[in-house]
Amino acid sequence: MGYANGVLCPQGKQPLLSFGVISDVQYADIPDGRSFLGVPRYYRHSVRVLQRAVQKWNQEKPNFVLNFGDIVDGFCPKDQSMIAVKKIVNEFDKFNGPVYHMIGNHCLYNLPRKDLLPLLRIPGHDGHAYFDFSPIPEYRFVILDAYDISAIGWPEDHPNTLKALKVLQERNPNSDKNSPDGLVGPERRFLKFNGGVGKEQLEWLDHVLQEATKLNQNVVVCCHLPLDPGASSFAALLWNYDEVMEVIHRYSCVKVCMGGHDHKGGHSVDSHGIHHRVLEAALECPPGTDSFGHIDAFDDRLSLFGTDRMKSSDMVFGQ
Repeated sequence: MGYANGVLCPQGKQPLLSFGVISDVQYADIPDGRSFLGVPRYYRHSVRVLQRAVQKWNQEKPNFVLNFGDIVDGFCPKDQSMIAVKKIVNEFDKFNGPVYHMIGNHCLYNLPRKDLLPLLRIPGHDGHAYFDFSPIPEYRFVILDAYDISAIGWPEDHPNTLKALKVLQERNPNSDKNSPDGLVGPERRFLKFNGGVGKEQLEWLDHVLQEATKLNQNVVVCCHLPLDPGASSFAALLWNYDEVMEVIHRYSCVKVCMGGHDHKGGHSVDSHGIHHRVLEAALECPPGTDSFGHIDAFDDRLSLFGTDRMKSSDMVFGQ
């Protein structure tokens, strides 16, 4: 894995590990359509993108794959939801290694958490979908549950649903809570298709980062929803990204935050030198094009080698 796309990795070093990345497959067995902004969406072709990704990853042999959520689309007919999710999970399972999934809003439009999390083999607890893992001593990956506080996915009377509805009522005056009309700047994030991280998860994150600091690990935080306004449309941000970043900024171990959801992608470096990389969506690839990649991890950077729509990025820590 020292080479990718014919380019020698930084400084000629061999990476400490490598992992595949893809986001927003949003498969559905329906004709092509467009987003609310008029961007073409290729619902049936997206599974082809995933198939080519798995084929490429099996050639490159990364240590694992990260799927940043939204594996099926909200327009998928509800009587086909289970079939569609199983179809995409089956394609991911053709990768010769571990696959770690995140949940997104489109996943939750199709199936409730109680059905979705077992299908994705997410090692959460009590319906929560946050966890962490350390594939090598030098690195830890933290997977956040972006829809912990959410009006979708939980039962209607669940405390987290009620909290989410209260947030939307207070922060979004529109009758359609998916409309950002009249909301300005980062306030545009208070939409029903977004969500937030609850207190318990924030406390868990703080504990994990304490442990990673003691072990001198580089931490990569992964979340379906972006965590920095510089890398994302305001309307795609996690509701309480500021609270999450306040916890993250207490520690120097977090080097990169990665996300999906905002299909055009993005890259920023925040005031603490943390890279924020939002991945370009597989759903918006015209037939014959792709959006996936693999990342080589070194002691001082992550190097993303993207395919077609997914832009390559060199994320040097602290720069």
